[in-house]
Amino acid sequence: MSAGWFRRRFLAGGPLPAPRPPGPRASPVPYRRPRFLRGSGSSPGAADASRRSDARPVRSPARGRTLPWNAGYAEIINAEKSEFNEDQAACGKLCIRRYEFGPEEDREWLTLCPEEFLMGHYWALFDGHGGPAAAILAANTLHSCLRRQLEAVVEGMVAAQPPMHLSGRCVCPSDPQFVEEKGIKAEDLVIGALEGAFQECDEVIGRELEASGQVGGCTALVAVSLQGKLYVANAGDSRAILVRRDEIRPLSSEFTPETERQRIQQLAFVYPELLADEFTRLEFPRRLKGDDLGQKVLFRDHHMSGWSYKCVEKSDLKYPLIHGHGRQARLLGTLAVSRGLGDHQLRVLDTNIQLKPFLLSVPQVTVLDVDQLDLQEEDVVVMATDGLWDVLSNEQVAWLVRSFLPGNREDPHRFSELAQMLIHSTQGKDDNLTGEGQVSYDDVSVFVIPLNSQSQGGSGY
Repeated sequence: MSAGWFRRRFLAGGPLPAPRPPGPRASPVPYRRPRFLRGSGSSPGAADASRRSDARPVRSPARGRTLPWNAGYAEIINAEKSEFNEDQAACGKLCIRRYEFGPEEDREWLTLCPEEFLMGHYWALFDGHGGPAAAILAANTLHSCLRRQLEAVVEGMVAAQPPMHLSGRCVCPSDPQFVEEKGIKAEDLVIGALEGAFQECDEVIGRELEASGQVGGCTALVAVSLQGKLYVANAGDSRAILVRRDEIRPLSSEFTPETERQRIQQLAFVYPELLADEFTRLEFPRRLKGDDLGQKVLFRDHHMSGWSYKCVEKSDLKYPLIHGHGRQARLLGTLAVSRGLGDHQLRVLDTNIQLKPFLLSVPQVTVLDVDQLDLQEEDVVVMATDGLWDVLSNEQVAWLVRSFLPGNREDPHRFSELAQMLIHSTQGKDDNLTGEGQVSYDDVSVFVIPLNSQSQGGSGY
């Protein structure tokens, strides 16, 4: 590999062989330890948990399948696209406190015994662009935002059905009927908490980067195990998939200028001033030239999923809102993603046009009901930044998982080693797997999360 050496960040899992010594072109990969997840702020993060001799699975007291709270492994390869590694990761146990409702002056946080906490688990990958600053801030901040958001709704989460008023009062007789008709469930509160946490974290990143004079943004892919369900929230082009013996299930969708064309075009239609008369919102099969004036060409607008023809006017010769196709598609000629955190100061080159109105921080959340699955020992969730998926397909990753895990059941570090193998497979060393020895020149990070709870307590992850 041209990068010279790999720097491993062992966030949770067993020990691996020592990293290769740095070569002459080695670039530093800074480790930023997250401020971790308990409400008290005093318990260890995942980096500590993996070394604790008493590390054990944790079960939510409400209900739910056990997941090892130190499950998973993140290895990050710096492919030298930047001086510092723009990928960051975080994982650990999420402890949610209850809020005591009462008179305004008497409200306070309860100090509860550990078994009365609502326990969850958290994994997150952040792929930075324009520098590592936003990804580092997100790795240190998002879990805290999520905990606050969950604590604000935890009373509704543990109720048989989320009440209209968390205070327990029924102000209007139709309130319970409204909740029932809308089909509001506990998982909807978790989804709302994730959406709120992404928004809150985005605002924190904006303030911090502005105060420090730094710039940049990052994508975010988060998995949260809570009350027997796995929630996967994605804002960007990272990806998570469920791999089982006879199933490959996507748990996220990539957000690129092409996949969100209609949303972006509609925003430009409603607020044309955002384009400052420099861009056209219409999509054409290619960038139009002067010779196309007066010709009838294919086009589509925000309200169209199909195509039509229009006579080319002078305004159609402006730079396209979305330029390029596939991996080369760029939003306003600048960004390859349409959702993410940060980038508050990012402007189109040589203009005062901001990308932030078009760049959403809201994630799409997928819910996997783990309790309803007949899980096997080799059933895992693979989370990875786009550097992995640029080279390997879902099917290729699933083939590696299925080939590796059954023959290594006695290895207590098999999930860590599988993550390592997935990353090494992006380095063009296996032509049979990648077709033509394709190589990822992006930073690559991977989590492998085992879903089966059997025998997890003594496995020594």
